Amino acid sequence: MKDIKFSPPDITDAEINEVIDTLKSGWITTGPKTKLFENKIAEYCGVNKTVCLNSNTAGLELILRLFEIGAGDEVIVPVYTYTASASVINHVGAKIVFVDCAKDSFEMDYNKVKEAITEKTKAIIAVNFAGIVANFDRIYEIVEERKNLFKPSSKMQEKLGRILVIADAAHSFGATRNGKKTGSIADFSSFSFHAVKNLTTAEGGAVTWKTIPEVDDEEIYKMFMLYSLHGQNKDALSKTKVGQWEYDIKIPGYKCNMTDIMAAIGIAQLGRYEQILARRKQIIEMYNEGLKDLPITHLQHYTDNSSGSGHLYITRVNGIDVERRNEMIGKLAEMGVTTNVHYKPLAMMTAYKELGYDIKDYPNAYDMYKNEITLPLHTLLTDEEVEYVIRCVKEVLGG
Repeated sequence: MKDIKFSPPDITDAEINEVIDTLKSGWITTGPKTKLFENKIAEYCGVNKTVCLNSNTAGLELILRLFEIGAGDEVIVPVYTYTASASVINHVGAKIVFVDCAKDSFEMDYNKVKEAITEKTKAIIAVNFAGIVANFDRIYEIVEERKNLFKPSSKMQEKLGRILVIADAAHSFGATRNGKKTGSIADFSSFSFHAVKNLTTAEGGAVTWKTIPEVDDEEIYKMFMLYSLHGQNKDALSKTKVGQWEYDIKIPGYKCNMTDIMAAIGIAQLGRYEQILARRKQIIEMYNEGLKDLPITHLQHYTDNSSGSGHLYITRVNGIDVERRNEMIGKLAEMGVTTNVHYKPLAMMTAYKELGYDIKDYPNAYDMYKNEITLPLHTLLTDEEVEYVIRCVKEVLGG
């Protein structure tokens, strides 16, 4: 019997040597390698600036705080996502407005998004689920159609002049839609570089954004620096310059910066990222071919106008319920295949139930959840292991 892990990190000598170089440099917190990583991400995504942080969650929250979204405001987000997409709305004191999935889709129902917009709506957070870019063209159309309802309550909101469009791009680094790379599509995009992501820095994340008219990208970058470093107007690197010890605290900020050790891993990962994406595509194609005659529906990662990052291999086993799905997961585990479920809709979680949300209000999300199984997908999988997973799935279904 094999032991197929779900998503171990792909670390090579390139990452190890880059970290060793950082440790020997004497600079291990936010410094030159973090700045270099930011520049490389900006170039890769096709934007002017990037800020690296300690997580996607921090990125999402700081975006909301940059636009002073808080008490009395509403933010629309899919109910079918991980908690980070929604918890940040609660953190800033705004109201979470969940939207159901479209029928037989992991994406939000965009018609329901349109219906959910009120005069209190300040932002929409769309999720690039499993690494597939959401339909931002449709979201921008909706925002424009509802522009008359928008009431800005901060300078940044006034300058944008409409509802803010945010991508929870945690899964999707490197994905494209209509020839544009994620990171350059939404107003702001927040990436995750957590250990299980395609590109990892162990923990970590980054925010990219499109230039806003009359707003200097450098000023936005400085605001992210303030929020992520206690509100301090100089980072440690700046303070090392001769006679530059003195600093000010401009706001009571947070502590969520990226370190050079984390950035070093990311720099090496980015250097071989196209190979990583290509291997994930190969594995997905093997799964698609091997499972094609089974009663399984899987996500389409690659289409004529889009290419996902291949982050998760999402399947739905047709005609089964939660009990049968969980039984299958147990049997696969007994055969040495670790699987997962992405996701249990947030309205089913205790924290959100206590906020008053009920899964009965989101029937399409429940239908997507009840028969979903995520198969192992990572670049340490061999062809032989992928074939073994396919055989195990066939055997469990046959049984």
